[in-house]
Amino acid sequence: MSEQETLTPSRDDFAAMLEASLAGRDLSEGSVIEGRVTAVENDFVVIDVGLKTEGRVPLREFTGPGAKAPAVGDTVEVYLERIENAMGEAVISRDKARREESWDRLEKAFNKKDPVNGAIIGRVKGGFTVDLGGASAFLPGSQVDIRPVRDVGPLMGMEQPFAILKMDRPRGNIVVSRRAVLEESRAEQRAELVGQLAEGESREGVVKNITDYGAFVDLGGIDGLLHITDMAWKRIKHPSEIVEVGQEIEIKVLKFDREKMRVSLGLKQLGEDP
Repeated sequence: MSEQETLTPSRDDFAAMLEASLAGRDLSEGSVIEGRVTAVENDFVVIDVGLKTEGRVPLREFTGPGAKAPAVGDTVEVYLERIENAMGEAVISRDKARREESWDRLEKAFNKKDPVNGAIIGRVKGGFTVDLGGASAFLPGSQVDIRPVRDVGPLMGMEQPFAILKMDRPRGNIVVSRRAVLEESRAEQRAELVGQLAEGESREGVVKNITDYGAFVDLGGIDGLLHITDMAWKRIKHPSEIVEVGQEIEIKVLKFDREKMRVSLGLKQLGEDP
């Protein structure tokens, strides 16, 4: 065998070298692995993932709100798409690794029925898009609140809890609900309020709805009826002359039926009959 043949590895030699480099490590394609930053060049981060070669990831995949660019020597997690491409480089992605991490975290929360934090970031047909910290979810319009919301603007971009209703990892679909979280909180408030509510006391409430015969007032878990005849000592034609939806008012509890969970409220009873 010539010296040239000895120095030139064959295809089998390359295969053996690759197999040896992968020994003892779980480096299967389609998985999240650890790598070490060896250089930051222009807009790319060069990462050694232990494959006798390096992969390049766009720097923008590491930067964002609350994140900073990695430095040489840092250990980072990346998603291994291909062990080697035509250029002899590993094809890796930080974005996909972050997405996989998010899915793992969200699946655990889904199985435990725990709420997850997210932010409404955009409108889509039938609802909204929610960022769950690396994974996107669909929030149906009917699941935004307990009652219809005219302006979702104040809720946009604000981190808040959501309940996961459905998950389909192969298809990348997640459906969440803000309403479910509010209903659970409301149920807890209702239970607490039932034990405290007493006839004759004054309470703060928010006008929830107005009808021809009165207004429904949210007491913080229980809705009470403020009848038109108990709004003012003088005669009025419509409840809208006295209150409006969303208005915070002080009212008096006239009657509370614990069995039927019915509360009768009064506004004029806070003052004397002129």
